[in-house]
Amino acid sequence: MEGAENSVIMAAEQELPEGTVQNILEQESLKWVFVGGKGGVGKTTCSSILSILLSKVRSSVLIISTDPAHNLSDAFHQRFTKTPNLVNGFTNLYAMEVDPNVESEELHNAEGMDSFVSELTNAIPGIDEAMSFAEMLKLVQTMDYSVIVFDTAPTGHTLRLLQFPSTLEKGLAKMMTLKNKFGGLLSQMTRMFGIDDFGEDAILGRLEGMKDVIEQVNMQFRDPDLTTFVCVCIPEFLSLYETERLVQELTKFEIDTHNIIINQVIFDEEAVESKLLKARMRMQRKYLDQFYMLYDDFNITKLPLLPEEVCGVESLKTFSHHFVTPYQPSINKGSVEELEQRVSMLKEQIKEAELELERESKGKQQV
Repeated sequence: MEGAENSVIMAAEQELPEGTVQNILEQESLKWVFVGGKGGVGKTTCSSILSILLSKVRSSVLIISTDPAHNLSDAFHQRFTKTPNLVNGFTNLYAMEVDPNVESEELHNAEGMDSFVSELTNAIPGIDEAMSFAEMLKLVQTMDYSVIVFDTAPTGHTLRLLQFPSTLEKGLAKMMTLKNKFGGLLSQMTRMFGIDDFGEDAILGRLEGMKDVIEQVNMQFRDPDLTTFVCVCIPEFLSLYETERLVQELTKFEIDTHNIIINQVIFDEEAVESKLLKARMRMQRKYLDQFYMLYDDFNITKLPLLPEEVCGVESLKTFSHHFVTPYQPSINKGSVEELEQRVSMLKEQIKEAELELERESKGKQQV
């Protein structure tokens, strides 16, 4: 019975056309593209390649890393900062790395604001990161990029990032309530203790200044014509679990997601004699089937596991081909070419074994 079910799943998978990210490239209305998933699945590589592909069809593209452990500089072999820099070899692709912790420290160190922001941060968790995120969005919006790609931190951080607009709105509402209730009393008390630069007006002014941006961005994030989320994963249990959690949360936040990139797939294209690789392929096949069953209405793009890292502009450009054209194994299983390759590999292994045997025999004779 189980074998029959597996064959039905495999047949259904074969009938489905292989997905690509072509739908994202063709959606001209897109303004925000988030790329996220579990740590170590290749988010930075995928977001970098996505930004390169978008730069071919858009007038200007900005890729932003919001992961505190920035890898964008490593991916492009170029140092990026918290202000947009043109990526080497491009005329319309820019990159920047944002560190919310540094931004919030700068905010805390502003004159007269330290204790007040600390109190606000304790009252509303994430408000300091949200304020720095809002400042960054304000900066980005003034630059008028055609599309903005976010290389996000691992899943938990990403979900917090998507909550920032509502966190800021809560913060502003709380500030207004405190000011209306205790504004006069606070001013009297601060003057009585000789503190003239308490700074609540300055912070309130900043929050009010951000309110329009946040409301606008919040509306845009929930608009499927303007925003989409690309989930990156690998064919393993924990990654499948994280992807499901991410998709559920995105649905809760009303954020569109219809693309999944499955990275590091081992294709059955060579005469693999390794027991380890064969075992990994069997394991991956099981989880690939589950991905296709759970997300049958998604564009699923499968990327091959490579023997080397994808680093540098040229490597990224070369690998980008697999994002728009489904990967095809170089040799079909059971073909003459595949059998010839297997024979060649076996001959090579026999030759190596004979040399090893000869060395061992000589060693014994000397002893």
